[in-house]
Amino acid sequence: MARSSVSIAILDLPGIERDALARMIDAQGFDVIVPESDQELPAETALVVAHVRAVESGQWPTLIEWWSVIAIADAQAGTELDEAFAAGVREYLLDPLHHAVLLERLIVNALARHAADTRQVQDHAELVEQNEVLQTHLAMLRLDQQSGGQIQRKLLPAMPQTINGVQCTYSLTPSLYLSGDFLDFQRIDERYSVFYFADVSGHGASSAFVTVLLKYLCNRWLQERGSQAPSSLPSLWLKKLNDELLDTGIGKHATVFVGVIDRELRYLHYSLGAQLPMPMLISKKALVTLEGEGMPVGLFPGTVYPSYGCELPENFCLWLCSDGVLECLSGNSIEQRLEELHSRIIHCSDVTALRVTLGVKAAETDSGTSEHQSLPDDLTIMRLSGFDHDNP
Repeated sequence: MARSSVSIAILDLPGIERDALARMIDAQGFDVIVPESDQELPAETALVVAHVRAVESGQWPTLIEWWSVIAIADAQAGTELDEAFAAGVREYLLDPLHHAVLLERLIVNALARHAADTRQVQDHAELVEQNEVLQTHLAMLRLDQQSGGQIQRKLLPAMPQTINGVQCTYSLTPSLYLSGDFLDFQRIDERYSVFYFADVSGHGASSAFVTVLLKYLCNRWLQERGSQAPSSLPSLWLKKLNDELLDTGIGKHATVFVGVIDRELRYLHYSLGAQLPMPMLISKKALVTLEGEGMPVGLFPGTVYPSYGCELPENFCLWLCSDGVLECLSGNSIEQRLEELHSRIIHCSDVTALRVTLGVKAAETDSGTSEHQSLPDDLTIMRLSGFDHDNP
């Protein structure tokens, strides 16, 4: 029989019986040690075979707290095991010298439980360590995302902002810290202003990086093109953005609405890529959705985006919402939810009022001081109104 590498300690009073017990257990293939008392038990001891006569009164609780224990006693022990049972000992054997096979079986079972307990303790320690590392990484990631969210908010336009008599207000509430939604409103010249409203697929850092790319590209294109043919700017931008996203190879696409407002003619030139919900134009308490269609931006090479246009009344309100708004509305179909959205917008005087009716808390400010709210999807609302606002 192969010898076990674990140590079994025998606690018994010195004498013939103790020596015989040690030889019997040794003959069964176990590594046996015989300390003079429980104070001398080595740390590597896996099991203690303790005779009731060798354990002083009151020592059993401490013994079983630190070691796996099998209690043994003489055949006529009677009530001598009571204290061991009261302390929690559950394995015992009377007259072990005459029950070698049974003692071996008890030892094997006890060692198996000891090994399982040891593995459990080790696994728990490893899990605790891994959890601490994970929590540290999550905390670092959270801080990075919070910092990224603050940078992303810095890229948004000032609010409220008035350009050429048109005022822009908005609310951007990310589902976590970073948003795949983005918007902007800029002056082209004294006559024209441009705005865009984008919802990048997915959530988190990768989608947020695309919004930064969008901000950079649109600023660059605006500087390069200036005021050349502003009416064709929306469809041209979408085509260029489509090419840029495909060239990056990051597998991200977006729904985008781009509009150019002509103050002199009170006209909106626009183009869109799969915008949902469609922008809603309110004038004299009547709501109409803008017409048009277009493919998502960043999916198909060579896509052409049609140009559309509509007249803008003197006092108009143009509302744009990301598809995250649909998660905040009741209804079994998109049509029912859009109908509810239209009804709410007609009765809302500003972005804050709409956000309240949707049950959405205040969007985070640049300082990040407001309470964060987890949403199923990023939710962004943009409202353009005019032309009766004075320039700043």
